[in-house]
Amino acid sequence: MKDTIHIRQYEIKDFEKLLTIQKEAFPPPFPEELWWSKEQIQAHVNTFPKGAMLAEWNGEPAGSATSLLITFDGSSHTWEEVADNGFIIGSHDPKGDTLYGIDVCVRPKFRGRGIAGALYQARKKLVMELGLKRYIAGCRIPDYHKWKDELTVEEYVDNVKTGKLHDLVLSFMIRQGLQPLQIMPDYLEDDESLNYGVIVEWKNPTL
Repeated sequence: MKDTIHIRQYEIKDFEKLLTIQKEAFPPPFPEELWWSKEQIQAHVNTFPKGAMLAEWNGEPAGSATSLLITFDGSSHTWEEVADNGFIIGSHDPKGDTLYGIDVCVRPKFRGRGIAGALYQARKKLVMELGLKRYIAGCRIPDYHKWKDELTVEEYVDNVKTGKLHDLVLSFMIRQGLQPLQIMPDYLEDDESLNYGVIVEWKNPTL
C-alpha cells in the first residue's frame, strides 16, 4: 500500500493526538506549559477552524499547524501578540488579507517524509481559496547564535537567503517558497535566535 499524507481540520476531539504531536516534537527541556492546552485548541477550532490543520500519515497523527487571519501592515510585533498568547481570539481578523502561521510541528519519527511540506502546501491552497494576499510566518533562525560575533542579523539572513549559509528553519522556509520580508527583534524568547524572528512571505500568485 502506498504511503499517504492526509491534511484535515482538527477538532477538539483530536486533542490527545495533538498533545502527542506536541510532546514528541517539543520534548523536555521544552516547557510543558507551552504545549497547546485544551482551551487553546478549542479556541482555534471556534475562531478559525480552516486554519487548524492536522496531518495524518496512513491514518496516524504525524503533524499539525495553526494559523489565523490578520491585516498585515508590517508593524513590529511579537509572537505572543499575534498569537494572542496561543488563543488567537483577540488577534484573528475575519476580514484580514493575510494568513499568519503561528506554529508547525511534526513528530520526530515522521520527519523527512514531507509532512511539514504538505502542511505548507495546504496553507498556500487556503490562501488561494480565500483570495488572500499572502501567507506569512515568524521564522526562527536557530543557527544565528553560531555567527553572532561575525555577522549582523541582517547579514546572516542575507547569507541564508543567497544559500551561502544554512539555517535549520529559515533555509527550510525558503525551500517552501517563502522569502524573508523583515526582521523582528524581541519576537520570542529564543536564545539560539537571539530573540529575533524573521517574517517570511509567500504571495498569492493568483492575484
